[in-house]
Amino acid sequence: MIASELISYDIPPLKLSDTGAKALDWMEEFKTSELPVVDANNYVGLISESEVLDRNNIDDAIKSYNLLFKKPSVQENQHLFEIISLIVQYDINILPVIDKNEQYLGVVTSKKIIQYLAQVVSVAEAGSILTIEVNVKDYSLAEISRMVESDDANILASFITSHKDSNKLEVTLKINKTEISRILHTFERFNYTVLASYNESEYHKDLHDRYDEFMRFLNP
Repeated sequence: MIASELISYDIPPLKLSDTGAKALDWMEEFKTSELPVVDANNYVGLISESEVLDRNNIDDAIKSYNLLFKKPSVQENQHLFEIISLIVQYDINILPVIDKNEQYLGVVTSKKIIQYLAQVVSVAEAGSILTIEVNVKDYSLAEISRMVESDDANILASFITSHKDSNKLEVTLKINKTEISRILHTFERFNYTVLASYNESEYHKDLHDRYDEFMRFLNP
């Protein structure tokens, strides 16, 4: 997935002639703390809510702010991983997309990324979630897939978590089957450590129990 496939056109860019007051109105309307600024469709940078509020007069035009605009952006052919990296690096919730001539094309929003990742990891699909631990040198997704498929199941999605100064990997699997006891036994038989497993009903019950605990904490 690349930037051009994730562009949102719902959030308009500000012009240098727009005022800080307009910027604040749009930030409230579009539920964002930053907005892109353009000059004749050339990308200038991002302006934040705090930068506007720091002004004595929010009715001043943005061009009079003399701000050193943050200028994070991605080109239209850059990968999702690069987009996420920049959003984290700059602590922003929108990231402008530009072409090779720095012409503004639109923005990628954090919401759009989350929606896409939810599809990738098959959040809406029925099944089970399983987390296993394996030595880095022993990790093989092909082998893990064979163990799952031996019980007539399939892996819908997978991702890996590594920890600093550890020779272990945590592998989280989304499996298209709610009854996975035989799969768990298979992993244990081949010396994989099963860290956690949930089927769909258990997962929702766990969320409900956590909610009840939280409400009891708020209302002792």
